[in-house]
Amino acid sequence: MRIEIRPAETRDVGGIFHVRTSVTENVLSHAELAEMGITAASIDAMIESDKCAWVAADGDNIVGFSMIDAGKGSLFAAFVLPFHERMGVGRRLVEAAEAKLFSHHAVAWLETGEATRAAGFYRHLGWGNAQEVGDRDIRLEKRRP
Repeated sequence: MRIEIRPAETRDVGGIFHVRTSVTENVLSHAELAEMGITAASIDAMIESDKCAWVAADGDNIVGFSMIDAGKGSLFAAFVLPFHERMGVGRRLVEAAEAKLFSHHAVAWLETGEATRAAGFYRHLGWGNAQEVGDRDIRLEKRRP
């Protein structure tokens, strides 16, 4: 299996939503995402205007994605289908996001649950300086190499 990491295109939005609603941690449904303003239309617009997302593709199948807010300097999404975890896909997606973030910012940040596997994953990738932000979430930062 050869997983390609590439910039997301609007044709990938369905696959992005499939990944996001198929994870086992930080699970959200389509309805919950819509309540947060995360819809196919909003993701389409972000991809078109900001070139802010990357996908991991196994042929035509999207198996993971990452997204940033380049203006704010934040990584706000990195998810991989459970079957593709622990294969380096998440690391490669985060590295793609970091490259874009660090082209604009000396320090990037993200928020995640303090006691989640995601927090451990990000720490393993060098994110640190944890600060509590409420609701058992933390903010992690990473400096440009």
